[in-house]
Amino acid sequence: MSNIIYIDGTNLRLGRMASRVAKYLLNGNKVVIVNVEKVVVSGRRNAIIEDYKKWLSIRTWKNPEKVGPKRHKSPDRLVYHAIKNMLPKRPSGLKALKRLKVYIGIPEELKSVNFTQIEEAHVKYLRGPYVTLEEISKSLGWSG
Repeated sequence: MSNIIYIDGTNLRLGRMASRVAKYLLNGNKVVIVNVEKVVVSGRRNAIIEDYKKWLSIRTWKNPEKVGPKRHKSPDRLVYHAIKNMLPKRPSGLKALKRLKVYIGIPEELKSVNFTQIEEAHVKYLRGPYVTLEEISKSLGWSG
């Protein structure tokens, strides 16, 4: 039987958190992440936002308006796709991805839950500058 792991994304680094969550999912656990808008990405603010804008603008030659990668701007989708890209592209990875739930803020039914800490992903071990996913998403045009 699988366990449900509740994670509060406040002040956690995106890559470290995503790799740990991917491992939890592959081990058969269900994972629920809340407060994903407060997850941080390390680096200078302007450089990070420019990288995300460049990533968002990639289109195809065929018909850039209709064809090509459709990319999301909201923090919950950015975290979801970061974790998705760390899972294997086989049926085991797809099954693992179905056990993931990502929320902006904390839903009412999860207010009284104890959250698991991912200590190595905390921002207190980061020495340089960082930017939150909420700031990145708002600069990309997210209206949340």
